[in-house]
Amino acid sequence: MANIYTNAKADFTDTSNTTVYTSPAATTSIIKSILVSEDSGNADTITVTLTSGASVFNLFKTKAVGSNTTIELLSQPLIMQENEILKAQAATGNRLHMVISVLQINRD
Repeated sequence: MANIYTNAKADFTDTSNTTVYTSPAATTSIIKSILVSEDSGNADTITVTLTSGASVFNLFKTKAVGSNTTIELLSQPLIMQENEILKAQAATGNRLHMVISVLQINRD
């Protein structure tokens, strides 16, 4: 069983639903932090979902991000099982960035 610390980053250049992170096979992923920053000087919103198989769960629905600010979305860790997908969608392109911090626990 190996523990791997990693991160994933997304630059939301458009309004498409973007895969930010997929938990690898045989791995439980603990998301410790989801930082979202706005760097255009315009407030915006972001939607964050967790996809598990055919099911989609809203974690943050149109969460406000103030102009030129960075917010931490998590107050507690988020556990992801293998093959679950964290996706995010910005309301406007070229304004928001996301960085997540992850501990991957491999069961092999």
